[in-house]
Amino acid sequence: MKLLIVEDEKKIGEYLRQGMTEAGFIVNLSRNGMDGNHLAMTEKFDLIILDIMLPDLDGLHILKSLREAGNKVPVLILTAHGSVEDRVTGLELGADDYLVKPFAFSELLARVRTLLRRGASPVVETTLRISDLELDLQKHRVSRGGQRIHLTTKEFSLLELLLRRRGEVLPRSLIASLVWDMNFDSDTNVIDVAIRRLRAKIDDNYDHKLIHTIRGMGYMMDSTPAP
Repeated sequence: MKLLIVEDEKKIGEYLRQGMTEAGFIVNLSRNGMDGNHLAMTEKFDLIILDIMLPDLDGLHILKSLREAGNKVPVLILTAHGSVEDRVTGLELGADDYLVKPFAFSELLARVRTLLRRGASPVVETTLRISDLELDLQKHRVSRGGQRIHLTTKEFSLLELLLRRRGEVLPRSLIASLVWDMNFDSDTNVIDVAIRRLRAKIDDNYDHKLIHTIRGMGYMMDSTPAP
């Protein structure tokens, strides 16, 4: 199986190339959009791992060019944390899956193998659910028990993070990094305030609570009460 990785961050690119090579793939690595686009359009690959933010030509333009040319190669896009619009646009342009940075290599490898098993037209998860709460990534909508819940962009990103990593305790430092793109300052209560506001919208009017505080550790989304 032959893969194309288009990633401009040197460490990430080399990390992905080494990991995928060790997993048994033949790997081509491009570090800018122009070269990546040329390779994608002129050579045959079984799958492309495509970063969105690239020098010269961004990943979305490469994806659009591929699909307009009738190339159905599976494409997994890598997106910066919190960039909901990029993810939605990527799916609408024909991406087969996406992964948010930072990510675990094991998850990336699992997604690549799943896409390759499914072929060029896999079913992409566009809705996240837990209990009676539903988050629609494409329509950017949230509902609970069938009732629409209006969230701000940051609240939506925060809820998406909690849902994607449900059952996992997320420390405030990780939430700050992934949702606010900042280093956590222990003197600020921005994370606690954001969680409180999110709770007010999705938990306060319901007996079954989904967001749990793990004292001294952080927050967790789960359908069962925290210990």
